[in-house]
Amino acid sequence: MSKRRNNALTAEEIEIASEPIELDTLSFDEAMSRFISDGERRGLRPDTITYYRTKLGQFRRWLVSVDKVDKISMVLRQDIDDYVVYLRDNRGLKNGAINTSIRAIRSFFGFLYESKYLRNNPLKGYSLLSVRSGNVETFTIKQLRDLLNAPDKRTFIGVRDYTYMLLLLETGIRLSESAAILVEDVKLSEGVIFVRHTKNHFHRYVPIQAKMKEQLKRYLKLRGTCESNHLFVTLDGEAMKRSALQKIVAKYGKIAKIKDVRCSPHTLRHTFAKLSVMNGAGVFELQKILGHSTMEMVKVYVNLYSSDVYEKHKEFSPLKNL
Repeated sequence: MSKRRNNALTAEEIEIASEPIELDTLSFDEAMSRFISDGERRGLRPDTITYYRTKLGQFRRWLVSVDKVDKISMVLRQDIDDYVVYLRDNRGLKNGAINTSIRAIRSFFGFLYESKYLRNNPLKGYSLLSVRSGNVETFTIKQLRDLLNAPDKRTFIGVRDYTYMLLLLETGIRLSESAAILVEDVKLSEGVIFVRHTKNHFHRYVPIQAKMKEQLKRYLKLRGTCESNHLFVTLDGEAMKRSALQKIVAKYGKIAKIKDVRCSPHTLRHTFAKLSVMNGAGVFELQKILGHSTMEMVKVYVNLYSSDVYEKHKEFSPLKNL
């Protein structure tokens, strides 16, 4: 006769009884579906959802190659290390690009652990790879002039694209932010642009000066009335998509034969920051205009491009009076 069990559960048994049924049993696809659904429920931007889908999809394909896609609990910390090596050695990615994947995977596993779909989080405390500050690419003044002289201003597209690149250089706004600007967001009398589609969901105003205001006036006259309220439109009067805006800088960089620097909206953003710092912008002003939630990237710009330390060194150089 078997011994009668104790009706009262031990602490360990209570933990087992209260565990979610799906703990450690979800497949990668099921886990990713729940992660994306949670992001959509929380109102993450479409660009952010696309970013997660892309990076996690790439990670999934690698997991298939090592036969670890059936259960998400099969993924260990060593697998993450191996994936980083794969991205670096097989895909030829640099640390900055690899970090974009790590961030997505880290958020994914953090969600699964917090939602009690996983017993352990293999990404807990997983650090990003170091990125040298000197990797920030910017245009030279000559390259900027060549870039801005490339559009054919005898055409609507040329004027539109010139205005677009000038606006990126003047304000340092992100590609996704520029794609969402409406005509009503251009406050010429106040000398500001209202940025509504921000990375951190905090709307902000960015200042524009006389040259930019004059160019926007010219463009708005040529643009006229369209069915779309977006600032930048096609020949058919439809809103320009993010993908089309992304190609503008590369298009004119190729025409201007600019080499040794990536011709992209983000390079114009870096260039805005560089020139602003060199012209005396402070960290707080720069953070507000760029829309950074932390000072981390702003400090990189200041450390790279501030001329104050060089000017002051003329005064305190130990060799000055020798």
